[in-house]
Amino acid sequence: MTDVRTINPTTERPHAGMNGGLALLITPLLFAAGIWAISQAKSGGVVFGVTGAVLVAAGLLMACGFYALQPNEGYVITLFGAYTGTDRKTGLRWILPWYGRSKISLRVRNVTSETLKVNDKRGNPIEIAANVVWRVKDSAQALFDVDDYATFVNIQIETGLREVATHYAYDHAEEGEPTLRADAEEVGDRLRKDLQQRTAVAGVAIDEAHLMHLAYAPEIAGSMLKRQQAEAVLAARRTIVAGAVDMVESALGQLSERGVVTLDDERRASMVSNLLVVLCADREAQPVVNTGTLYG
Repeated sequence: MTDVRTINPTTERPHAGMNGGLALLITPLLFAAGIWAISQAKSGGVVFGVTGAVLVAAGLLMACGFYALQPNEGYVITLFGAYTGTDRKTGLRWILPWYGRSKISLRVRNVTSETLKVNDKRGNPIEIAANVVWRVKDSAQALFDVDDYATFVNIQIETGLREVATHYAYDHAEEGEPTLRADAEEVGDRLRKDLQQRTAVAGVAIDEAHLMHLAYAPEIAGSMLKRQQAEAVLAARRTIVAGAVDMVESALGQLSERGVVTLDDERRASMVSNLLVVLCADREAQPVVNTGTLYG
């Protein structure tokens, strides 16, 4: 497959179009002079008629050379198929009528890709979509180096998103490894750099790229939800147990320091067991009145 980046790029260069104000003044004068000369043809002879026709034709040619540019727009100028330059100056402009002109927008564009179904690094099917902000940087490359630059960019966004998604796990990656869910900013930056390389041939600049949608595919979403719920329960249990151990340690320390009660190893073990049951249980503890002794 041929690498599109090996194609010799067409580099944009400025074109010296004229300010249209002077041409706007000259055009009606040509029409007026031509009409006057034609009106004098009966008395002045054929010369006046020919001169009038030439002046009117010149006025028509002048009128065909006008074009207007708004901010962040450009006109790509060609002469018999050869690229001569790009005019980016705003306002009323004029150029010789036999020059070809193609208008192109240089404004920022915002594209949200379709939701794609791809496999992440672990092979899990996921749904993913991205939002990309881009603009035309080189008008000559955009018009002459690719067939349809807007369609080209949209296809490259889909291709780049599929490629980037395969380099990351959705979540639960190896220790220290970024994931799609937890490191969206890093993933978006990588996507932006990848798209910039892919679309450079079209003279396009990628300003931003962010993930807009991320979810497991429907066929595994239920199973993954159960796994997430189980992991959340385990994490909560770890926190509860760690807190309970700290509380029991603090309670035993304070009892010993204040001399409230003297506990041997067996009584201490029994109290620790009871306190942990109370602190870690899902339900409220039911008090039990012990009428005997620990040793029966």
